[in-house]
Amino acid sequence: MIETGDLTKTYIMGDVQVHALKEVSVKIEPGEFVGVVGPSGSGKSTFLHLVGLLDSQTSGKIVIGGTDVSKMSVATRSRFRLEKMGYVFQDYAIIEDLTVIENIAIPAFGLGEEHDEVMDRASRLVEEVGLSGRADHLRRELSGGQQQRVAIARSLMNDPAIVFADEPCANLDTDSSKTVLDLFQRLNEEKGQTVVMVSHEPWHEKYFHRMIQFMDGRIITE
Repeated sequence: MIETGDLTKTYIMGDVQVHALKEVSVKIEPGEFVGVVGPSGSGKSTFLHLVGLLDSQTSGKIVIGGTDVSKMSVATRSRFRLEKMGYVFQDYAIIEDLTVIENIAIPAFGLGEEHDEVMDRASRLVEEVGLSGRADHLRRELSGGQQQRVAIARSLMNDPAIVFADEPCANLDTDSSKTVLDLFQRLNEEKGQTVVMVSHEPWHEKYFHRMIQFMDGRIITE
């Protein structure tokens, strides 16, 4: 499903080179729920952003579903993201002036799909993530845990093969975090979607099929 070869990311900051990722080679199989762990600055979020096509590598290869995405044009990468990938971030990224159901529907409208079909599918996702009765609520009317469930539903809108989550529980209390992780686990088991999640909490380990641990831009253990 996801395979990297000598994946490297170097940032240039004035006269200084920051080697965020150093020749990382890894394979993630379809249907895995993988935890990406390591201390702050170890390269785990950089790795997620590269394999999620949110940033471009300095060198190395990324193959997703048999396609070498390293060679794609910007426009092709954008379409590939919309069709194949979903994203959940720690800050929720909910648009303030849109309702719950409108936020969820955004990725499908990005593909130019028909309005009524999109809203029907978004409505089903509202129920699926446990937000029944809140479809017309705005961000300010939701708790942090509810906002993150909106983000998860939005990530599923185009039925992606892979969901990337970058510390989705970082701003949540323990109970809300458990609700979010239980939801990820259920979706992974029921839909067979590959989930790649950056985490900093040791107790999250029980949810993962396996963990990829980073240190100083390299994988130190799987």
